[in-house]
Amino acid sequence: MATNTYAGPGQAPAVTITWLGHAAFQLSSGGKTVLIDPWITGNPASPVSVEDITKADVILVTHDHFDHVGDTIAIAKNTGATVVAVYETAGKLAADGLPPENILFGGFGRNIGGAVDIDGITHVMTAAIHSSATGAPVGYIITFPGGATVYHAGDTGIFMDMQLYGRLYPIDVALLPIGGGFTMDALQAAESLRLLRPATAIPMHFGTFPMLAQNADEFVTAAKKTAPEVEVIVLEPGASHVLIGKAGDSTQ
Repeated sequence: MATNTYAGPGQAPAVTITWLGHAAFQLSSGGKTVLIDPWITGNPASPVSVEDITKADVILVTHDHFDHVGDTIAIAKNTGATVVAVYETAGKLAADGLPPENILFGGFGRNIGGAVDIDGITHVMTAAIHSSATGAPVGYIITFPGGATVYHAGDTGIFMDMQLYGRLYPIDVALLPIGGGFTMDALQAAESLRLLRPATAIPMHFGTFPMLAQNADEFVTAAKKTAPEVEVIVLEPGASHVLIGKAGDSTQ
């Protein structure tokens, strides 16, 4: 997996966005690593094993379904990462063996609302339209030093309040579910680009199970019609997109 932590003289560290299959991502910048929904064990699309993940500073969990909580507890114990989850899900993780000191705010977790800073990386917990075994499903808007901003929608249907997030937080990269059935499908995800207004979109939550869309072709076509100004990048599991501050990017 590619890593890029230097963007050039006078620029903020680059943010390397690596897809780990399904809804799992690794975001790395300036020596810090953020994991989102690290379902590794049992994930047929995962390019890594839990043993391969030796560094994580923050783990963001969008909701309490097996394919999103995944290996959060094991990875947090191995790396000392701070786990962020909605209040009730944080309680479930603690009951399942995650030490409270590994959970945001001493075991409380948090709820949908404003920004929280962890070692210079801020995250906003956003609404999502879905279900969860505990608590509410959520998404995250993550902003790195220098201003690079990534939105992980979590599992969600399309909803009009997405436009508020696009207005409040200029989104460089939106990570959007497109598989249908349990989340937005290709048409809805393409329409969400009008609301979110990201510079770049990366599709996720497809190709993992037979009941999901098996590729991103329909999303790419729909996005070109709906929001031609948005760059769509389709990653293979294990591939990375490098966001260089607000000025440029590359895919590896």
